[in-house]
Amino acid sequence: MKKMLLQVAALTAIAAVCAALLAVVSRMTEEPIEAAAAKAEEAAVRAVLPQSAGTVRQIGAAPDGRKVFAGMAPSGETVGYALSGSDPSGYGGRIKLMVGFTPDFKVVSYRKLEAAETPGLGAKLTSPKFSDQFAGKDAAAGLKVTKDGGEIVPITAATITSRAVCGAVDDACKALQAHLKTAGVPPAAP
Repeated sequence: MKKMLLQVAALTAIAAVCAALLAVVSRMTEEPIEAAAAKAEEAAVRAVLPQSAGTVRQIGAAPDGRKVFAGMAPSGETVGYALSGSDPSGYGGRIKLMVGFTPDFKVVSYRKLEAAETPGLGAKLTSPKFSDQFAGKDAAAGLKVTKDGGEIVPITAATITSRAVCGAVDDACKALQAHLKTAGVPPAAP
């Protein structure tokens, strides 16, 4: 019995030391992970805004808490907005994008933030052949793949992924519209 109690005490001590080490490592890596995520977000925001956006700043948050960024020309005029959008119905799960818009809700570009699509198929959501066709499209009117009556030609053998990308762009546009309405920003003239 005494031997078993010693074994239990030893295992408990080992488990406590391991838990303490995990907590220390977690705290040590928390800040660098957050810094890397912020840097990646900033790079994605800059990549999706119009090239004329010299200054980028966060202007608030959508009603659901997503950060909304504005790109400003040197004159101070807002030339675009960026925020994330997501759709849970990708083939490999949720697709999350950073999407850039002009003030009249035309898509500038998007960048993948998160996606686990099939390599060689759905993973082509970042290929210029697919992604470039979103540029200049009116996101406020809704974007759909050609199989659903829209203008976006889906990735071959990856219609589910293509629909989810359209859904993520639509999600970002709706969140941006809600933010601008809440902030009292009048709609831009087309």
